[in-house]
Amino acid sequence: MELHLIRHPRPDVAAGVCYGQSDVGLAECPATVAARLRPLLPPRYALHASPLARARLLALELGTPAFDDRLREMHFGAWELRPYAELGDAIDVWVTDPLGFCAPGGESARDMSTRVLQWLDEIIATRAADPVVVVAHGGPLRAIAGHLLGLPPQRWLALDFACGHATRLDIEDWGVVLKWFNR
Repeated sequence: MELHLIRHPRPDVAAGVCYGQSDVGLAECPATVAARLRPLLPPRYALHASPLARARLLALELGTPAFDDRLREMHFGAWELRPYAELGDAIDVWVTDPLGFCAPGGESARDMSTRVLQWLDEIIATRAADPVVVVAHGGPLRAIAGHLLGLPPQRWLALDFACGHATRLDIEDWGVVLKWFNR
């Protein structure tokens, strides 16, 4: 199965602000990003996307997506739309346990990964004939790629998906091949 992972266009959020599942605007035109990405994609594909606007708007430019809440970014609870500088020592606690830490009222990276990988398991089980294109967020894309590439979860943060770029993984019976990253 050919799998294309696309991170949404650059959001219109000030640097240093936590935005997770907040539905923020875009600083890049989704039609422009879609036009740049289209030549990288196969002629036919099954399109899946997060329903958050920053992913949804790009996905709609690429085709007719199936939206799934499990592809949403990690929920940061009370941290949403707050500058990291205001969070004080809480950031230090997060750094000591990046997978298990949960902001007040939010979810942990481990919880986010569980829901995303449940979605992935369902997609792989269908063994669709057409390639699959996913438009989502950095957190879910890290979980998908890190899991498929056999990386331990604590290494998934090293996968830096650039906004408005695509990555291709081929899932074979014998394993997964990273064909290209951040094009």
